Amino acid sequence: MLRCPVDGSQLELVPPDLLGQVNQWIEEKRLFNTADQAVSEPIEAGLRPTGRPVIYPVRAGIPTLVPDEAIRLPDESGAGGETDAADH
Repeated sequence: MLRCPVDGSQLELVPPDLLGQVNQWIEEKRLFNTADQAVSEPIEAGLRPTGRPVIYPVRAGIPTLVPDEAIRLPDESGAGGETDAADH
Protein backbone atom coordinates (compact mmCIF):
# COMPACT_ATOMS: atom_id res chain seq x y z
CA MET A 1 0.00 0.00 0.00
CA LEU A 2 1.28 3.44 -0.91
CA ARG A 3 1.46 6.13 1.76
CA CYS A 4 1.84 9.89 1.67
CA PRO A 5 5.55 10.77 1.92
CA VAL A 6 4.73 13.82 4.07
CA ASP A 7 2.45 12.48 6.79
CA GLY A 8 2.16 8.73 6.16
CA SER A 9 -1.59 8.89 5.54
CA GLN A 10 -3.28 6.48 3.17
CA LEU A 11 -3.41 7.50 -0.49
CA GLU A 12 -6.68 7.20 -2.40
CA LEU A 13 -7.13 7.14 -6.15
CA VAL A 14 -8.59 10.43 -7.41
CA PRO A 15 -12.16 9.87 -8.69
CA PRO A 16 -12.71 10.33 -12.45
CA ASP A 17 -14.77 13.52 -12.08
CA LEU A 18 -12.06 15.26 -10.06
CA LEU A 19 -9.35 13.94 -12.41
CA GLY A 20 -11.16 15.54 -15.34
CA GLN A 21 -11.45 18.82 -13.44
CA VAL A 22 -7.75 18.74 -12.49
CA ASN A 23 -6.73 18.23 -16.13
CA GLN A 24 -8.99 21.11 -17.16
CA TRP A 25 -7.33 23.36 -14.55
CA ILE A 26 -3.91 22.24 -15.82
CA GLU A 27 -4.92 23.19 -19.37
CA GLU A 28 -6.11 26.58 -18.05
CA LYS A 29 -2.74 27.03 -16.27
CA ARG A 30 -4.43 27.35 -12.87
CA LEU A 31 -2.57 24.70 -10.86
CA PHE A 32 0.75 24.83 -9.07
CA ASN A 33 2.74 22.22 -7.22
CA THR A 34 3.84 22.64 -3.64
CA ALA A 35 7.13 24.15 -4.87
CA ASP A 36 5.08 26.95 -6.53
CA GLN A 37 5.87 25.78 -10.06
CA ALA A 38 3.06 25.79 -12.62
CA VAL A 39 1.80 22.33 -13.57
CA SER A 40 1.80 22.08 -17.37
CA GLU A 41 1.35 18.37 -18.16
CA PRO A 42 -1.97 16.55 -17.74
CA ILE A 43 -2.07 13.54 -15.46
CA GLU A 44 -3.51 10.12 -16.25
CA ALA A 45 -4.38 9.44 -12.61
CA GLY A 46 -3.69 10.87 -9.19
CA LEU A 47 -3.28 9.80 -5.59
CA ARG A 48 -4.78 11.95 -2.86
CA PRO A 49 -3.75 11.73 0.80
CA THR A 50 -6.57 11.63 3.32
CA GLY A 51 -7.41 15.12 4.58
CA ARG A 52 -4.87 17.04 2.47
CA PRO A 53 -5.69 19.26 -0.54
CA VAL A 54 -2.98 17.86 -2.82
CA ILE A 55 -2.69 15.20 -5.50
CA TYR A 56 0.40 13.16 -6.28
CA PRO A 57 0.39 12.84 -10.08
CA VAL A 58 0.55 9.57 -12.00
CA ARG A 59 2.06 9.79 -15.47
CA ALA A 60 2.94 6.84 -17.73
CA GLY A 61 1.67 4.56 -14.97
CA ILE A 62 4.25 5.83 -12.47
CA PRO A 63 3.15 7.68 -9.31
CA THR A 64 5.32 10.66 -8.39
CA LEU A 65 5.52 10.72 -4.60
CA VAL A 66 7.94 13.63 -4.36
CA PRO A 67 6.49 16.17 -1.88
CA ASP A 68 7.51 19.22 -3.97
CA GLU A 69 5.73 17.79 -7.03
CA ALA A 70 2.37 17.30 -5.32
CA ILE A 71 -0.30 19.34 -7.10
CA ARG A 72 -2.16 21.78 -4.86
CA LEU A 73 -5.91 21.81 -5.31
CA PRO A 74 -7.93 25.03 -5.27
CA ASP A 75 -10.74 25.43 -2.72
CA GLU A 76 -13.39 24.86 -5.39
CA SER A 77 -12.22 21.24 -5.82
CA GLY A 78 -14.19 20.18 -2.76
CA ALA A 79 -11.08 18.47 -1.40
CA GLY A 80 -11.19 20.43 1.84
CA GLY A 81 -8.06 22.46 1.23
CA GLU A 82 -7.31 26.04 2.10
CA THR A 83 -4.94 26.78 -0.77
CA ASP A 84 -6.42 28.52 -3.78
CA ALA A 85 -4.09 27.74 -6.67
CA ALA A 86 -5.91 30.26 -8.87
CA ASP A 87 -4.39 33.12 -6.86
CA HIS A 88 -0.91 32.54 -8.32
